[in-house]
Amino acid sequence: MVHRLESALQAGERMEEMLLNVGPQHPSTHGVLRMLVRARGETIVDAEPVIGYLHRGTEKLAENLQYTQIIPYTDRLDYLASMLNNYAFCHTVETALGLEVPERAEYLRVIVMELQRVASHLLFVGAYLLDLGALSPFLYVFQERERIVQLFNRICGARLTYNYMRIGGVKADAPSGWLEDVRDFLPFMRERIEMYDRLITGNEIFLNRVRGIGVFDTKTALEYGISGINLRSTGFRWDLRKQQPYSLYDRFDFQIPVGQHGDCFDRYYLHLLEMRESLCIVEQALEQMPKDGPVIGKVPKMIRVPAGEYYTSIEGARGEIGFYIVADGKDKPYRMKIRKPSFVNLQLIPELLRGQSLSNLIAILGAVDIVLGEVDA
Repeated sequence: MVHRLESALQAGERMEEMLLNVGPQHPSTHGVLRMLVRARGETIVDAEPVIGYLHRGTEKLAENLQYTQIIPYTDRLDYLASMLNNYAFCHTVETALGLEVPERAEYLRVIVMELQRVASHLLFVGAYLLDLGALSPFLYVFQERERIVQLFNRICGARLTYNYMRIGGVKADAPSGWLEDVRDFLPFMRERIEMYDRLITGNEIFLNRVRGIGVFDTKTALEYGISGINLRSTGFRWDLRKQQPYSLYDRFDFQIPVGQHGDCFDRYYLHLLEMRESLCIVEQALEQMPKDGPVIGKVPKMIRVPAGEYYTSIEGARGEIGFYIVADGKDKPYRMKIRKPSFVNLQLIPELLRGQSLSNLIAILGAVDIVLGEVDA
């Protein structure tokens, strides 16, 4: 067969294209995603993401839910970063109402949001290495992630979909000893990040799979509306916690790591660097946090957002997540639209895959770091 193929190529015959279905059951697609791939030999000619397998109609459901009832639905968007989704929605409603959130509640929010970012990035590192055939890092990351999940379970009673944020504050104050346990976790987590750096970053097999693969530049990223680590991997320093500060982020000293080449390696490494910065933010929040005070502001029993259009966004684990609400003065939104970073970032996949070897498909898709619960909301 090989000799026949070589003879055909030498004779100038046109190689036929193959149509491949990758998914929706493929274990390395980070959710229920189907990739319709056209390939010529081992080279990808074109690729089309087929989405919608997890569609639940969240935006339409919101039209029949009171504002406080929408919060649990945000947990199911990017279910690996539920705390951030909770906050993004509550922040939009609070902005529309002009609510003042108590200082202690805001510090608690920052702490859980940055711990959530660390937990999400940990799972990315483990799952991405598993995509590339390395099992050990996937087992390691769950040890640290489990400690964060246990902290969340203690403060809100859930391990995955937290429903911790409230319009005007948070569900409950930190239980006794919780803040001290968070403080003890920080040096442990820093040591583990250094261990991952030694274990993975210099590995030659890993570098051969990711360096110079899936490259795109800042111009392309901005044209597609890419955000988060995918944008910063091109060298563009844009993070809403710095550029458009919300909550208490203007009180903290932290860096925004950026890449140089816009390849899969940069996107992997920025996850490690961002985890370090998140731990730095948590440490400062613990030091600055008032010792007591209310954790919920003065919120009316029935929330009615004044008629108008409102949009706010935050720096999620995968990019800019925002909520656009059209209100008519009632206790339910007239219309709600979610700016989902995974959905936007997924649009770049076809361009990244064209001309690539089939062996690079999963490496490129995994590095973009999508969550299908968010894409299909």
